[in-house]
Amino acid sequence: MKDLKIAVIGNPGSWSTEKLADALEEKTGFRCVAEMSALTMDFENRSLLLEDIDLASLDALVIKKMGPDYSPDMFNRLEILRFFCKIGIPVYSRPERIMAAINRLSCTVTLQKGDIAMPPTLITEDIDQAVKAVRRFKRAVLKPLYSSKARGMVLVEDDEHCRKKIQKFQDVGNTTMYIQKMVNIPGRDLGVVFLGGEYIGTYARRQGVSWNTCTSSGGRYEPHEPGPGIIKLASKAQDLFDLDFTCVDVVETEDGPMVFEVSAFGGFRGLYMACKIDAAGLFADYVIKKVMG
Repeated sequence: MKDLKIAVIGNPGSWSTEKLADALEEKTGFRCVAEMSALTMDFENRSLLLEDIDLASLDALVIKKMGPDYSPDMFNRLEILRFFCKIGIPVYSRPERIMAAINRLSCTVTLQKGDIAMPPTLITEDIDQAVKAVRRFKRAVLKPLYSSKARGMVLVEDDEHCRKKIQKFQDVGNTTMYIQKMVNIPGRDLGVVFLGGEYIGTYARRQGVSWNTCTSSGGRYEPHEPGPGIIKLASKAQDLFDLDFTCVDVVETEDGPMVFEVSAFGGFRGLYMACKIDAAGLFADYVIKKVMG
């Protein structure tokens, strides 16, 4: 185990990236955090260079983040790693599986094809149709196709400001608009976490002063013991993506539990802060076991 060299693809200095790198270093004696923007792929020589380190010479890569921001650039970076898999180096999770989850529309299409319960959702580029959707939903959340932690999301209500807010949302770069009905929640939503397809725990994000539950908006993590119905729904949702580590965002509604999304990268902090579960250590053990066969 001490001879293994496993690098973390992530954001240097970020909490989750460093926790995973710490866990792998503790177990293998090797530490490498690689930011995708700093890598060079040489197709001719089959190398992936981080300064003088060729990641193609390592035993495996673990993807924690693909950059500080969600954007279409992540697809280009994942394509590099998809080729990297082709030359025989294990990557966790596999890039093509992450590709299905990082774009909110792609994620939703996969969930809908799998008959996963979700809040009513409409996709359009037409302002008039968007206004009609908000009128029908009464309250809706406009979500960028690439975002996390509610960044860029806008709450729109059926009032005199509706069209103006929708137009502004589209004008800042959201040509394709993802419009989801604002459902009533019991002051929280849930992060249901899986490793290798196996359930490992759930945390709640308790709503603060904002309409969303994100900790950046005043929300807080709490431990939570979900019922079997929620775990079953989340398990069915994550099965559609076959990610090595993921978190399914679930909301309890008047019509039963529903899924917001399946995370491309999963979350360590919520599980650690709420439940004292060291997801980084568990993920490191999982990867090492996979690499060692």
